This record gives sequence, structure tokens and C-alpha cells, in this order.
Amino acid sequence: MRGNVDTIKERLDITDVISNYVKLEKSGSNFKAKCPFHNEKTPSFFVSPTRQSFYCFGCGAKGDMFSFIEEIEGVDFRGALKLLADKAGVEIEYQSKEAKTEKDRIFEAILLAVEFYEERLKEHPEAVEYLTSRGIGAEAITKWRLGYVPNEWRLLFKHLTSLGFNKELLLKAGLIKKVEENSGKEPYDVFRGRIIFPLSDRSGRITAFSGRALSKDLEPKYLNSPDTVLFNKGETLYGFDKAKESIRRKNYTVLVEGQLDLILSHESGVENTVASSGTAFTPAHLERLKKLSPRIILAFDGDAAGEKAAERSTELGLSLGMEVKIASLPEGKDPADLVKENSSEWKSVLKDSTSAIEFFLKKAIEREKDVRKMGKLIEKKILPLVALVESAVERNYFISLVSKRTGIKEEALWEDLRRVKMPNFHETFVSENGKEKTVRMPRKTNIERRLVGIIFWQESQPHPTVDLFSLRGEIAARVGADYLEKLFEILGLEKETLIFEAESYYSTPEKLSQDIVELLNNLSDDVLREKQAFLLSELTRAEIAKDEKEIAQLSEKVQTVLKARAVLEERREKM
Repeated sequence: MRGNVDTIKERLDITDVISNYVKLEKSGSNFKAKCPFHNEKTPSFFVSPTRQSFYCFGCGAKGDMFSFIEEIEGVDFRGALKLLADKAGVEIEYQSKEAKTEKDRIFEAILLAVEFYEERLKEHPEAVEYLTSRGIGAEAITKWRLGYVPNEWRLLFKHLTSLGFNKELLLKAGLIKKVEENSGKEPYDVFRGRIIFPLSDRSGRITAFSGRALSKDLEPKYLNSPDTVLFNKGETLYGFDKAKESIRRKNYTVLVEGQLDLILSHESGVENTVASSGTAFTPAHLERLKKLSPRIILAFDGDAAGEKAAERSTELGLSLGMEVKIASLPEGKDPADLVKENSSEWKSVLKDSTSAIEFFLKKAIEREKDVRKMGKLIEKKILPLVALVESAVERNYFISLVSKRTGIKEEALWEDLRRVKMPNFHETFVSENGKEKTVRMPRKTNIERRLVGIIFWQESQPHPTVDLFSLRGEIAARVGADYLEKLFEILGLEKETLIFEAESYYSTPEKLSQDIVELLNNLSDDVLREKQAFLLSELTRAEIAKDEKEIAQLSEKVQTVLKARAVLEERREKM
């Protein structure tokens, strides 16, 4: 296998491989482009022919030609190997026949199961009638390859074994289940008496199924395939393969719970919608979406269960630094109901979505009229969400908002916020490339990362081209010496990665010097904007309190910040 990889790398250049997917522009000794893995306006994706690697300064995607193909095509390493081998004219030498064929046979069994379920749907008008009653027409049934299987024990098992598939492979495919040991009975089908929704990987290959019970007597209501070599329910999002381009283009994702919600949302024109297929959203789900856009709208059912799911997803999203909004659905309604009744109403609900924290604050105020009990509810439900917000400016805004709407003094809210126990999202999970990954918080800004990375890189050089003492001083003057030391401590965990980023990005001393000036200017602007937002928030509080003296002082400070920003902008225009 290693020989195959080396041969392919000898015959192919990474720039030729990547240029088939994105438009590359020359940038010194490297190439740059808009990143294909997340939405951006300014190119931050760089390819190094020297290192035969790529790196995105926006989303952190990096690797060689194999990892690029894995990510862009949604395949595993073996799939990327096959694609690149075909391009390079290399015949792959497998160690064993089994290693080459078992996955292919599982894919084959899955596709035959899809066709089997599709045919059964045509034979059962009651299943078609149910889909029609929910607003799913013939075109949508075909497009999403929907199927049905009667409530019988071994229909699919008998069909696939008659085509030459053995029990062991069908078990590995997640299509059948074993019975008790020594019972003498054959395995039985996983799905029975259900509408079948095929689940696809990122590149659109069907890897598993989700089944919705047609009868109210059949439990559970939703049933997914077990995890297999092709499918992991903690990572797979229904409709992701069809939604990803729309998510990049619109720069936000709509998250719904059910398959019918998803299909009808797409049919109404909201194609940037994905669903969890009846399971809770996981860090891996949201990490995948964040690569395309950091903005999500949660559109769950308008009942207690939907609200609970939205609360959990909000915590996860905020912990990952995402912008989370919630669409307020009428009680007892789900997205499928709204689309069926009036697709324009569904779009209006999404348009009117509000910040998740504001949504839950409004709910808390509506439910609890007793001031003392409301304070406890705010402490328990709202402040933990505020604590997850990365930006100090936004935290200040939400504290002011809670105070304004509840009458609770800001000082008391800040005191309670300091005592909030952060939810434990430092959990390890298996990411898309099969490696363990930890969700960490908080993240630091890209500007800070770039500057610290430059310092780490230059410190590793025998003859630095940058005055590191002066650069440290310039950064400290903007963010404070204590904050800078803490920043070095946190980012020190990623030191090697940051050195690689800087080394691959800066091809000449001139470019490095120019970029340091620009980065410092951007950092200054960020600090000033943060200060401006804080002062405006304080000004709002002073205006509510009608404190004329404080209003005058804060107004003067705001003007000082605005002038400083104007001077900075003028200086940047002259560069």
C-alpha cells in the first residue's frame, strides 16, 4: 500500500490535483484560492508545491493530496487512493483479495436493498398514501429514493441471499440481525413495516437507512441502521450531500429533526437544510457543518421535546464558537406541517429566527412571573448559555439584555455568571477521518493565531528576520501583557501546527513584513471595535437609568474610539 502512495505522489503534483476542484492563483512560491471547505470571500486556502501540502488559514483544513480528495469527495483513504491511482495511471496492488472486495460487496448489497425497498413501495399504496398525505409527491419520492418494507421478518434477507450474499456480509452491512444463540432460526431484517429513507455519505453514496414506522403500534417510531464500516450515525446528516453547496453559498445551515421535514424544506427551495434522522445532534455533526458555515438555525418541532433538543444543540453550537439562532415554530407544528400548509410561512419563520439566548430568555420570562423564581431560572438556564459565548462583547450584550428584560441588576448577573459551571463539552469523539478529536473552548481569533504563529516560527529559526522583542511589545500594547502571556500558554499547545502555517504562508521577508503591519492594524481595529461595542452597551444601560453624568462621559469615550478607528482606517488606506 505504501508503495502505491509513493508512486502516485511521484507521478502527480498536488497543484494539478487541487486545480481540478478550485481555481488556483500564483502567490509567491505557493498558490492560493477560496477555500472549498468553508464559505469565504477572501482567499485563505494555500497550496505549497514544495511541501506538496495545502492549508486553509480560515477553517484549519490541511494535509496532502490524499486528505484533500478524502475531504472534497467524501471518501475514505482507500477511495482517495483509487481516485488518484486512476488519475496517475497506477494499478493498485492490494495485500489480499478480501481487503479489496468486502467494502465493495457491502456497497453492492446496500444498493440492491435500496432497489428492493423502492419496488416494495410501488406495491403498497398505503405507504404511498401516507407520504402523499404528508406532502411528498412522486418526484420527491424518486429524487430521495424513498422505499417501504412490509412488516415481515425476512423479506430482504431472503432476497439478498438468493442473489449470492452470505449472512456475515449482510450483518456487516447492518441489513440483518442475529437471533439468540442456538435458537436454530435464521437472522431477520433490521427494517420491517417502515417507510425507508436512504442515508448517504458526503459524496452521495448510500451507506445506510433510516426507517419510520408506518403503524402507530410499531416501536420505535424511528429506527436507524447500526454503525458499520460505511456508516456512523453520530456523524451522518440526512441530506448533507444535497445541502452542502447551498450551505456554502448562503452561509448558514437550517437544522431540522425529521426526514420529512428535510425533504419538504428542500422541495420548498430551502436547500441548505440537513436533518439528524431521529438522533441527537453531536459535536461531530456540528463540526462538519461549521466547516461550511459557522451559522446555524435550529428549526425543531414546536413542542417540549423539540425545545429540549434545541437547548442541547444550542449548547453544543455555542461551545464550538458558532452563531446559533432558533426558528420559533407554532406549538404542535413541525417544519413539514408548515411547508405543506404554506411554504412561504416556513421561509418567514426562518427569516424571523432569533438568537438562541434571546429565544430561551423570552421563554423563561413567559413561564415564570415570580421574580425570585425567575432569577433562579435565569441562573440555571440562561447564564450557562451566556458563559459559552466566546466574545466578551457579546457576553456583555446578553447580560445587559437579561437585566433590561427581567429587572435583575447587572452586577448580580455578572456575579452569578462567574459561578456558572461550564457544561462538559471537552468530550472526545471520532471525527470524519477516523481520528479522535476533542472539542476545546474557547478559541482565539485568527489574527492572534497568525501573530503568535509568526513569533513561534521566527523563534525556531537560527537567524530570525523579525524583531521579536518589538513584535511582542506591539501586540502587548494592544491586548495587554497578561492577556498575551495567557495567549502564548494556550496556543503553545498548537505550536508545531502554527509554525507550519507561518512557514508555508510566508514565502519572502517582504511579504512577512507587510503582513505583520496589516495584522497589527487588524488587531487594533478588533480591539477598538470591541471597546466601542462595550461602551455602547454601557451607554444604553446609563440611558435606561437616566444617569446624565455617565451618559456624557460614555458618549465622549465613544467619540474618542470612533476617531481612533477613523485614523486607523485612513492610515490603512495610505499603505
